[in-house]
Amino acid sequence: MRLRSKSTEAETLRVNAPTEPSGKPPAGRRLKMKFPKIWAGNKGQKDPKTIQVPGDRQDPAVLEEEPDKGILSFDQNVEQRHFYEAAVQLVQREQLLFGGGSQSEDHREALMLATDHKILETIVLQTIKESLNKGQDAAALASAVNAIQLQEEQDQLTNQSGSSAASWRPSRWRHLHDTMLASLVEERLENPSVSCESPQQQSSIQAGVQRVGLQLKEDLLTVAKAVQTCYPPERNICQLYAELYHKNMSDHLKKIVDFVLDDGDCTFLLRWVTEFYPGLYKSADLASQIDTEALGRLLPVELLGPLEQQYLSRQKVEMMTFITRVLEEAKEMWRNGDEPTLEDGCFVSPVSYDIIQLINGIVRSAEIVVGDREKAQCVASGLSDSLCRFRDFQDDVMKHNKPNSRSFIKANLGCIHQFRDFIQRKSSLFPPDVAEKSLAILADMKQSAHLFLLSPFHKVLKPNYRKLGTCDWLNSSALMATMMDSMENEVQSLEGSLESCHQELMGQLHQEVAVEYVRRLLRGGVKLKSPALQQAAFVRVTSDAESLHSLFSEQGSKEDWLKDVLVMIAGVLGLQDLPAIQMQVVTLGSTYPDLSEKQISALLKLKTNLSKEDRRTVKSTWSDALREISVSPTHAFFSRVFH
Repeated sequence: MRLRSKSTEAETLRVNAPTEPSGKPPAGRRLKMKFPKIWAGNKGQKDPKTIQVPGDRQDPAVLEEEPDKGILSFDQNVEQRHFYEAAVQLVQREQLLFGGGSQSEDHREALMLATDHKILETIVLQTIKESLNKGQDAAALASAVNAIQLQEEQDQLTNQSGSSAASWRPSRWRHLHDTMLASLVEERLENPSVSCESPQQQSSIQAGVQRVGLQLKEDLLTVAKAVQTCYPPERNICQLYAELYHKNMSDHLKKIVDFVLDDGDCTFLLRWVTEFYPGLYKSADLASQIDTEALGRLLPVELLGPLEQQYLSRQKVEMMTFITRVLEEAKEMWRNGDEPTLEDGCFVSPVSYDIIQLINGIVRSAEIVVGDREKAQCVASGLSDSLCRFRDFQDDVMKHNKPNSRSFIKANLGCIHQFRDFIQRKSSLFPPDVAEKSLAILADMKQSAHLFLLSPFHKVLKPNYRKLGTCDWLNSSALMATMMDSMENEVQSLEGSLESCHQELMGQLHQEVAVEYVRRLLRGGVKLKSPALQQAAFVRVTSDAESLHSLFSEQGSKEDWLKDVLVMIAGVLGLQDLPAIQMQVVTLGSTYPDLSEKQISALLKLKTNLSKEDRRTVKSTWSDALREISVSPTHAFFSRVFH
């Protein structure tokens, strides 16, 4: 390359000549001038005789040169990559040239200066272009950056004066710098130099995007660790590079999504856009340098929408297919007469565990991939339909009542409990209407399972139930003793479900026995004609309440309140004073607001010595108290007895 300087017509430029690590001229050969403090890190030596250059905010003055054999020429500065110093020399020559002199000298010098200006511009831009290469000279890059800024300030001075005799003004090196970076980024992403091992199952699209992504990450880290130190903080060069890479990456992906993508490529692209790409900026070196929110979306909504729909539809199909397979395996096991797995004395089924793990994983992954919880919820929108099929399976098990049916229903109770707990704790995974419908289906399944398991128990005890509330029951404790023995034997057959499920089952049975007890008592026809008989009834009901409570508590029932119901009823039977009876009935009615007037009448009629007027007084007192006291029912009991 041929360079021109002020003192020589032409001189061969050795661009690759060695320089000191600092990028400064060797000792004793520095320019004897005061350089403007444009950016930190490039300062000249102070000298009493200052040469005015752009950046000094002083009144224009005549430029003076101090002859010094140690001053490097323009060609030498360029050769040794002192671009800022070379740029200062060009500005000095420009100001001297267009500040006076003969026309012939001006024309000759203008041509030489224009040539040198173009030479420096080319080499500075080439240095910028090589800024991402490994082993780049940081001092040279910083010098090039300062040279660009110096030329930018000279352009601003020219704009302020309104005109310039120099044909290269405005030089627009700042614009050329930004254009060069845009071209550099585009070229590096079109031809990534990074190497990566792609899994065999990766498609060409996935492998290509992965390589481009690695190139992007590597380059941005280079900018953050090395390049940005060559720029002033206010230039925010990391953000500029990030914006350029973001735009080019976006353009690259837009071309890909124009094609019809298979499900694998669709999922990969979505994950790359919403998960992997944002993850690149979370490293410590980039997070503090780049405002990712300012970058915006990598793909516009109109392109992301179809990808999301394709992905979510595929995920939903996969989930429903898996659930179908799980249910079919359970059905086949039941049809073959196999027993469910027995763990710690409890029958268990993998149905709920397998389905819950799938739903939890697939919906949470979908939320990450599409970046929107509500959109991801649609994947689980088929849960209620799947539970309906599960309920149909359970109905078949109970309808055909095979030898292994009871074992399967006990195992199903565990599944129902786990599904219910999962939906309540992880409601954010489901659309609200789906969660609500699913819980209703599970409640229906639990009730049906309880009915199936408890019906044989009540069938065995039916002869005992018939004698409750009769004279035989009142006059002898043998009936209740026989009934308790039968119940103890029958409850053994109800074991085999998970502990929490067995507790619920025993609680349900406890309630049903207590309800049947009160129903038979109120309709049994026993006549308590005397205080002695009423006291005997009080003792009998109180004793029975304690016996039932003991039996079912030992079996896991937590329904302790049922004992209080029977004790309160016993209190009404045993009391003789009318005000006391009124108070007891009011207490019973306020505790259990579902107590009806018809039931109070049936209870009071057992006390045959109580006049019709007294019964009316008690009911009137109860009715008045109920209107004055607003009570929220904690337990429904009497509504199950009769109305």
